[in-house]
Amino acid sequence: MTMIYVDADACPVVKQVEKIAKSSNIPVVLLCDTSHVLNSEYSEVIVVDAGADSVDFALINRCKKDDIVVTQDYGVACMALSKKAFPIHQSGKWYTNENIDELMMVRHLSKMARMKSKSHLKGPAKRTEDDNKRFEESFQALIEKVLVKKTL
Repeated sequence: MTMIYVDADACPVVKQVEKIAKSSNIPVVLLCDTSHVLNSEYSEVIVVDAGADSVDFALINRCKKDDIVVTQDYGVACMALSKKAFPIHQSGKWYTNENIDELMMVRHLSKMARMKSKSHLKGPAKRTEDDNKRFEESFQALIEKVLVKKTL
C-alpha cells in the first residue's frame, strides 16, 4: 500500500496533503521532532527526538518503494529516490533521478556561499495562495501517477 510521509517540521502544506490524501484514501504519516509537535485528525503523527537530521532518518527508515515523500530537503529527496519512492517539494516540484544531482550541487554551492558571506542572505518569499494551489495540483498529479503505476 502506498503511504505518504511528510517531513513535517515547519512544513506549510500539511493541510493540503491531508485533504488530497484523504480524498484518495491514502494514509499519511507526519514526522516531526519534539520542538514541532503536531496534532492531526487524519494522519499518524510520529514525534522523534530533536537533533540534526533525526526526522530525516526516521522518515527514510520508514519509506518504501512507491511511497510519496513530501520534503523540502534535497538530501531526504535523494535518499527517497534511491528507495524508488516519489519525493515532492512543498513548491510542487517533483524530485527525479534526472534533476536531483543538479539540485544537490546547487545546495552545496549555496552552503559554500553562505559560509563565505558576512551578510545575511534573504530567506524565501512569503507563501501565497497561488503557491498552495500549485502544490495541490502537482501533488494530485503525483498521486495519480503513483496509483496508475501500481495498477500496471
